[in-house]
Amino acid sequence: MVNISRHKSQLGNNGFTIIKNVFSDEQIEQLLKLIDQTDISRASFRKSSDLFAIRQFLKEVPDINPQVFNNDFICLLGAILGHDYFVVKSIYFDKPKQSNWFVAYHQDLTIAVDRKTELEGYNQWTVKQEQFSVQPPLAILKSIYTVRIHLDDTDENNGALKVIPGSHLKDIYRSEDIDWSVETEENCIVPKGGIMIMRPLLQHSSSRTTNNKRRRVIHIEFCNKELHNKLKWIERINLE
Repeated sequence: MVNISRHKSQLGNNGFTIIKNVFSDEQIEQLLKLIDQTDISRASFRKSSDLFAIRQFLKEVPDINPQVFNNDFICLLGAILGHDYFVVKSIYFDKPKQSNWFVAYHQDLTIAVDRKTELEGYNQWTVKQEQFSVQPPLAILKSIYTVRIHLDDTDENNGALKVIPGSHLKDIYRSEDIDWSVETEENCIVPKGGIMIMRPLLQHSSSRTTNNKRRRVIHIEFCNKELHNKLKWIERINLE
C-alpha cells in the first residue's frame, strides 16, 4: 500500500518522491507498443543519435491517454497532488543505449502556452518546434508538479536524475550559485513501472549513459492554476 502521507511529506521537504510499482510490466509493454506505432515525422518529434523526444506527447499519441490515466493512477495523483490538478505539458524521452546526452544542473522555469503576448510577470519567451514557452510568475511555478513515468529501470549508469534535496525551497536561483559545501546530491533510482514526482524548482541534472541501457520516460506536468486571461495552457487536459 502506498504511504500517501510519507510521499507528500517528501515532496514538501525534499522536492521529490519516488513510488515503485505504479504500472505493471504488462501496462508498460502496452505503452511502449503504442509509442512504437506512432508516426515520427511530425514537427513535435525530435530524433538524434543521443535523444528521441515527442513534445505534446499526450496530444500526438492520443490512444495512450486511457492507458496512462487508468483509474488507479488517477486516484494516486488525486491523493498526492489534489483533485483540482490538470495536465499542462507532456513529453516522451528516449535516451538510447549509446547516448552521450547529458543535462547540467538547472530548474524547470518555463511553461508551454498557445501564443506569445507581452504580459507583466511573463518573461524569457522562446519558441521551439513551433511551441511557445515562457517563464511565468513564481506562484505558477510553485504550483506545478512533474510526474515522470519510468518505462525502464533507471539508475546512475543510464542517466537517472541527480537532484539537490530541498533546493526547491530557495525559489529561483542559478546553478552557479549552488553552495556545494552545504548541499548534497542524490541519484534518483527508479525501477521500471515506478514514478518520480518532483517540483520544477528542484535543482536537477542528468548524466551520460555508461551501461548501454535505454532510459525511456513519460514526463507529465500538472498544475491547478489558470494563466493570465490572454494565455492558455497549450496542453490542458482534465483528469476527470
